[in-house]
Amino acid sequence: MSSSLFQMRSYFFLPCLMILLFLLLVVVGGAVVAGEKKKKTKVPAIIVFGDSSVDTGNNNFIPTIARSNFWPYGRDYADGLPTGRFSNGRLATDFISEAFGLPPSIPAYLDKTCTIDQLSTGVSFASAATGLDNATAGVLSVITLDEQLAYFKEYTDRLKIAKGEAAAKEIIGEALYIWSIGTNDFIENYYNLPERWMQYSVGEYEAYLLGLAEAAIRRVHELGGRKMDFTGLTPMGCLPAERIIGDPGECNEQYNAVARTFNAKLQELVVKLNQELPGLQLVFADTYQLLANVVNKPADYGFDNAVQGCCGTGLFEAGYFCSFSTSTLCENANKYVFFDAIHPTEKMYKLLADTVINTTLHVFM
Repeated sequence: MSSSLFQMRSYFFLPCLMILLFLLLVVVGGAVVAGEKKKKTKVPAIIVFGDSSVDTGNNNFIPTIARSNFWPYGRDYADGLPTGRFSNGRLATDFISEAFGLPPSIPAYLDKTCTIDQLSTGVSFASAATGLDNATAGVLSVITLDEQLAYFKEYTDRLKIAKGEAAAKEIIGEALYIWSIGTNDFIENYYNLPERWMQYSVGEYEAYLLGLAEAAIRRVHELGGRKMDFTGLTPMGCLPAERIIGDPGECNEQYNAVARTFNAKLQELVVKLNQELPGLQLVFADTYQLLANVVNKPADYGFDNAVQGCCGTGLFEAGYFCSFSTSTLCENANKYVFFDAIHPTEKMYKLLADTVINTTLHVFM
C-alpha cells in the first residue's frame, strides 16, 4: 500500500516538477531576453560636442572657410563623397556609435535633411576650428561652445515634441555625451594670437579653459545628461603642422607638455564633478599615450608614415589647401597616421575610438 502510494505521489510529483521547471525556464529566459534588450538600449544615443575631431558636417552650413565638404575628404567614406568630416572616412565618434549598437555614422545637427527621429539616436553639435574659449571660435567664425549648448537645449525641446516627455527624458538621461575639444584653444588661439597670452600665463589659461569646461558639463547635467566622456588632448605637438615649428620633423615638446598638464588637471576636474553633481558618471579618456606610441613606432600599428599627412606635402595642408594638392595625394591613406597636416586618417580614428570605447563600455553598458 505504501509502495502504491509512493508511486502515485511520484506520478503526481514528476509532472508538477516538469511544469515548475518549464515555468522557471520561461521566467529566466524572459529575464535574460529582457536583460539583453535592456543592455542593447542602455545607451540610446551618442551626443557630441567639440571641434573638427568630431564635426560631422555642421560647418557645411555656416559661412566659414573651416570646411572639408569637398574632395579628397571623404574619399574612403561609404559612398566616396565628402561629408564635412576632416578625414578620408569616418571619425572616432562614428565608430563609437557603432560599438554601442547604434547607427555607424552620427549626423550633424545643422543638416536639415536629418529628421528628429534620425537625430534621436545620435547627433553632433561640434564645429571645426572651435574651442572651449569663445575667442577661439571667433578666429575662423565658427560655432562657439555656448552656441553648441544652445543647440542642445533646442534639441531637447524638439525631442519632447516628437517623442513625448517621458521618452525624451529617457534618451537625454541615458545618452552618452562625448566632449572632444581644447586643442584649438592652444595651437590656433593662445600660441598664434596675442590677446590670450598677453592676458594669461599658460597655467592661468589652462585654469580658464577648465572653468569653461566645467560650466559646459554642468549645463548639460542641468538639462538631464548623466553619462559623459571627456576625451583628453592628444600630443598636439606631433601634428605634422606643428612639427615644422622649431626643429624640422621633430615634435613640438612645448605643446606636448601643455597637453599633458592640461590632461592632468582635467582628470582632477572629472573627480570633482563626479563628487558634486548628483547621478553624474563622467569619465576621462586618455588618448595622449596612444597617439604618442603610434607616432614613435608607427610600424607597430601598421602605418608607414606618422610625420606627414596623406594630402600634398603633408606638412601644412588642411581644408581648402588639400583640395589644391590632389595631384600629390597619397594612394593608400591606411598607411598614414594623418590625412592632412592636422587630422587623423580613418584608420587612426578607429584606434582612438577603441580607447574611448574601452574606457566607456564597461561603465555605460
